[in-house]
Amino acid sequence: QVQLVESGGGLVQPGGSLRLSCATSANIFSFSTLAWYRQAPGQQRELVAIISTSSTNYADSVKGRFTIFRDNAKNTMYLQMNSLKPEDTAVYYCNAVGTLYRINYWGQGTQVTVSS
Repeated sequence: QVQLVESGGGLVQPGGSLRLSCATSANIFSFSTLAWYRQAPGQQRELVAIISTSSTNYADSVKGRFTIFRDNAKNTMYLQMNSLKPEDTAVYYCNAVGTLYRINYWGQGTQVTVSS
């Protein structure tokens, strides 16, 4: 059973930074894509950033502020979040799609709150 474990959420002031981590229990190369989603209260879950072995893509709302990257040796993906805004407040979820059967795996979520 594949597990994704997120960490790094918390409370930060506007303009601050946080780094989220997503550790996978499987070899990171067994996934075709890794991604971060977020869900704010009363809102639908939305894609924030996605990474494959060859490319990255971001939601327009976070371009230039967030960076998604991976450490293959540690089987871990990260989301560096800079210049945080109150509207970035949400539960952030790690997602991985298996290469072989296209199964979606999800982490448990980590709360990010941007407030003064």
